[in-house]
Amino acid sequence: MTAPAALRYFLTYRGIALPLVLTEELAPEALRHRNTYFRAAYDAQGRMLWVEKLVYDEVEMRHDYRWADDGSLCGATVSMPDEEPRELRPGG
Repeated sequence: MTAPAALRYFLTYRGIALPLVLTEELAPEALRHRNTYFRAAYDAQGRMLWVEKLVYDEVEMRHDYRWADDGSLCGATVSMPDEEPRELRPGG
């Protein structure tokens, strides 16, 4: 597994396509004033490896992304509490 190059934080996302398009980046020090936010890890090429939606410090949703050598998205695993993880493919 590739180690993340950076953790970044966001207020929300837009669209429904994979990977999620996160918007309104937050500085880490701004998190203490937020009940809900997104935390994402990126590799050295800037590809999102995973993203979590946190609500009151609990993970409410997580996407783990898989990338091909050419940089295209191969698929994602979507996990939510109390549900079986779902496998998704781009465009599907």
